[in-house]
Amino acid sequence: MTNLTAKDLDVLSHVLTGEEMACKKAKIYANTLTDAALAQEMERIAAAHAERFGALYALLGGKS
Repeated sequence: MTNLTAKDLDVLSHVLTGEEMACKKAKIYANTLTDAALAQEMERIAAAHAERFGALYALLGGKS
């Protein structure tokens, strides 16, 4: 891993927070939607956000 500057870490922190929140919101939407197709799409979107979160977290040396 390359050395990250304080600014890089700050940006990554904000992006991680955004991905985490988007994942949580998509899961909430999936659980409240009555249309099965839309609920399934929200689950897919939540999984995509979770995958991006994991990839970004791995950049910081964490385990996803």
